[in-house]
Amino acid sequence: MQTVTSADGTEIGYETQGEGRPVVLVHGTSTTRESWTPVVPHLAEEFRVVVPDRRGRGESGDADAYDLDREVADVRAVLDDVDGEPALVGQSFGGLCALEAARRADVSDLALYEPAVVVGDHRRETGDADRMESLLAAGERREAVELAMGVMTGDEGAPGAAAVEAALPVAETIPRELRAVATYELPADLDVDARTLLLTGDRGPTHLKDAIEVVDERLPDSRLVEFEGLGHVFQADDPGRVAEEIRAFLAAE
Repeated sequence: MQTVTSADGTEIGYETQGEGRPVVLVHGTSTTRESWTPVVPHLAEEFRVVVPDRRGRGESGDADAYDLDREVADVRAVLDDVDGEPALVGQSFGGLCALEAARRADVSDLALYEPAVVVGDHRRETGDADRMESLLAAGERREAVELAMGVMTGDEGAPGAAAVEAALPVAETIPRELRAVATYELPADLDVDARTLLLTGDRGPTHLKDAIEVVDERLPDSRLVEFEGLGHVFQADDPGRVAEEIRAFLAAE
């Protein structure tokens, strides 16, 4: 593991695998860097893959105060700490962090899988985060995680047992990220210089599929790819197919 100090003094841990041009992978809300484990081998054959733990989980520290800007600063700190010209890849909430980092940092290539952006009639208030915190305070961790995952996926049914188990250790960090998504306003003009690959699955949440089309419209240089048979957590479906799309995008002139 390597560490870098973010703007507010928080230590962010990351691991590196492979050689070549650096590619930074930013994970989503209910996970750690381990969520990228099925993807890394596919990319590490050609790139130097850099996988940080976002603040408050895994090998990274945390701070008393929280907002999206701190998450973005963490991503920028990792980008600045690696040699070369890094590409940036983000999924879900990590996709939102990566999108905002690309607006503020020099990134030539950006790939986002269903970034946690909510637009139009899909927008929700912050009450979901309040309800989750109440459940956590009452010791109902599993119920709290199930609530959060229902909000994130737009599926009111019970999430998979494996996904719930993976999210339990980081449950306390989820409400603040739900609030960040609920209060985020997608800019009308996404001033991102990087060429951008937008990815979604035909089994993904409707609100994220709708949002990624708006993101595509507002970016100056983007391409949208939809995968048949994939959901929001593509690593559980077919990580190799998504990794190959990302690899081809990064390798293209």
